[in-house]
Amino acid sequence: MSTLLLFVGLIALLLIGVPIAISLGFSSLAFTMLATEDPAVVVAQKLFDTMEHTTLLAIPFFVLSSHFLTTGGVSARLIEFAKALVGWMNGGLAMAAVVSCMLFAAISGSSPATVVAIGSIMIPGMISAGYDRKFAVGVVATSGSLGILIPPSIPMIVYADAVEESVGKMFIAGILPGILMASFLLIATWIAAKRMGMPREPWKGLGNLGKSFLEAFWGLLLIVIVVGGIYGGVFTPTEAAAVAAVYSAFIALFIHRDMGFNDVPKVLLDSAKMTSVLMFIIACAMIFAHVLTEERIPQHLADMVMEGDPSKGSFLFMVNVILWFAGDFMEPSAILLILAPLFHPLAVSLGVDPIHLGIIMTTNMEVGMITPPVGLNLYVAAGLSGMSLEKVTKAALPWMGVLVLALIVITYVPWLSLFLVGLMF
Repeated sequence: MSTLLLFVGLIALLLIGVPIAISLGFSSLAFTMLATEDPAVVVAQKLFDTMEHTTLLAIPFFVLSSHFLTTGGVSARLIEFAKALVGWMNGGLAMAAVVSCMLFAAISGSSPATVVAIGSIMIPGMISAGYDRKFAVGVVATSGSLGILIPPSIPMIVYADAVEESVGKMFIAGILPGILMASFLLIATWIAAKRMGMPREPWKGLGNLGKSFLEAFWGLLLIVIVVGGIYGGVFTPTEAAAVAAVYSAFIALFIHRDMGFNDVPKVLLDSAKMTSVLMFIIACAMIFAHVLTEERIPQHLADMVMEGDPSKGSFLFMVNVILWFAGDFMEPSAILLILAPLFHPLAVSLGVDPIHLGIIMTTNMEVGMITPPVGLNLYVAAGLSGMSLEKVTKAALPWMGVLVLALIVITYVPWLSLFLVGLMF
């Protein structure tokens, strides 16, 4: 009964508009003081213990890297390369937006950063070229969510830390599902653009493609450095994040020179703000997860589920339904930290690979980024386009269906998540 009150208290706080971090922390503190014999200082200790997880050190470095990339003109060069690559097809600018989001996601690891970096250029560009405003906004808002699935990915780091799995395995497991998701979006964009008669860019020849590739080379090289360095054993994922931050600053300041040293303090401040928000959410979610563990809720849940003798397929269906519902109201990091420890032992007992489970959960977080009322990408796209949140949500709905279709394939075709992991490890 006391455990039920914990969840009721959390849901009540969320429904009245209390921020997710405060809701998690306050409900955990109240439960600890009123329903357990533990002193309140346990909550404070857990709050600081969370900050000592070395895996989580990768988050501020990847956040800093994405801010340098956004400010340093890398996104504009990636867009020009994408336009040269696919812009000549039907709906070329829209398809270039998808490719640009995929490339930028692979070097930033953040969905909101991807929407800002690509959307600030591509949304006005598509509208001025004659594209329907809703179409342009829907494509960018949805494609920006690829930042969660394509490595390096902050939610992947959070999941790996929550269940003590390998961050490196999670990163490589996300490559094929990320490509699949991007391919689904490209196909859907091409079909929609062809039906709606959207314009295409003129083909400017292989020379232009080569020139744009060379312009984008330094940004694309970051993908090779981070992914290749991790799997080549040169450095750990946490060290890779630090390398990414230093490299991003180097190309922004000394290679492209689109920002000066006077811009660095603002980049550092913006990165610190985003990091503090993320880490506070993670810390409060870890407190909530600690309470759940102390109350043996994962074990009780496992016993209840296993009594019903579920199949692997029905368990994965249940996971998707719960995560989709949770994504409507909660931030991805909090969802992963609370639910991953609950699902992990159940998945292992049913023969579901923990890495595959992590990719399923991460993909659900991607869908959650464009699901109201908490879908952060919707708010970012609304701010960039000047449209209301309601209109942006309607614009993103068709593309959300594409993501859900890809999610079903990723869920029930584990080969997509595990093939490269088995090959590399």
